[in-house]
Amino acid sequence: MNHSHDHSHHDNHEHPAPRGDGRPLRLGIGGPVGSGKTSLVAELCTALRNELSVAVVTNDIFTSEDAEALRRENVLPAERIAAVETGCCPHTAIRDDIAANLDAVEAIERRIGDVELTLVESGGDNLTALFSQGLVDRQIFVLDTAGGDDVPRKGGPGVALADLLVINKVDLAPHVGADVERMISDATERRDGPVVATSVRSPGGIEPIANWVRREVLDWTLSGDSSPGGR
Repeated sequence: MNHSHDHSHHDNHEHPAPRGDGRPLRLGIGGPVGSGKTSLVAELCTALRNELSVAVVTNDIFTSEDAEALRRENVLPAERIAAVETGCCPHTAIRDDIAANLDAVEAIERRIGDVELTLVESGGDNLTALFSQGLVDRQIFVLDTAGGDDVPRKGGPGVALADLLVINKVDLAPHVGADVERMISDATERRDGPVVATSVRSPGGIEPIANWVRREVLDWTLSGDSSPGGR
């Protein structure tokens, strides 16, 4: 079951014309622990790897567990996945002191050379965790349906300000008594951007998100705006 109030589609799967400066779009993916961030990254890589040159930087506090999980799934060649062990709260590493992440992003982009999309996965954090615009250009925030259908109503910067809000694991709604339509309505009231309700691991569940990413990469490529956070 997929829901979205963003019904536009992007059917051109050709690579966008390269930007003159070669600067890829950097897309941050954040959300609470267990919301499905690593699954979303894995499914995006699988959906887009034959269309775009993709790299991934993951964040964990003391391990490289998320990067290792992506490598085990073979979603990308191992050299396209890098891990940052932050040693601090996740929001600190993506918002307050981004040096380690920015170094990792620039290093993997430089090493691969032709990257068009860099995914930066945050460690699990709370509803206030947003990426610095000095680190990423667009942001996806992921919520877990099983986390409670009152979460979108509570709002917070992640819900309100991310470029795309994903309500994940809607297949669990009947088992946890969650009202997905209410979650979509509450989220839509608290933000201006698109909301997608889906289960990213279900067949076709990643497609509304992948379509949004395709459009953002195309717009970024054609815009010529290489400043972090710029549109």
